[in-house]
Amino acid sequence: MRFHGTLELNGKTATGIPVPDDVVDGLGGGKRPKVLVTLNGHTYRSSIATMGGRYMVGVSAAVREAAGVAAGDELEVGVELDTAPRTIAVPDDLAAALAAAGARDAFDALSYTRQRQYVEPVEAAKTEATRQRRISKCVEQLA
Repeated sequence: MRFHGTLELNGKTATGIPVPDDVVDGLGGGKRPKVLVTLNGHTYRSSIATMGGRYMVGVSAAVREAAGVAAGDELEVGVELDTAPRTIAVPDDLAAALAAAGARDAFDALSYTRQRQYVEPVEAAKTEATRQRRISKCVEQLA
């Protein structure tokens, strides 16, 4: 499905696009559907959520950069229901540390979003020392 929308800024950095009610209904995925969103040829995974009494799809800073869009832009938005399983690749060093601490089952029991909250900072570390510190923190929180 396609619709025309404006990328709105809410606060200092939070951005999103209002999604018309008929689009959400047409997707057939309930009131909080998981979707594939396409902006300027860039496709990413997200969910439509209710914020301030209306449906919105979030657009992170990384997505805005990849799609070349900014708050205030008028956009043609493509959305389709995302039925693929949501899984995250766990880096080998994090997986080994979780296994050694007996915390892998706790990690695997987390939702996709919570797993991302642990994995992404590890992957984004610029130095090995920072990466190891973040792995240790993850293991400590889950053990």
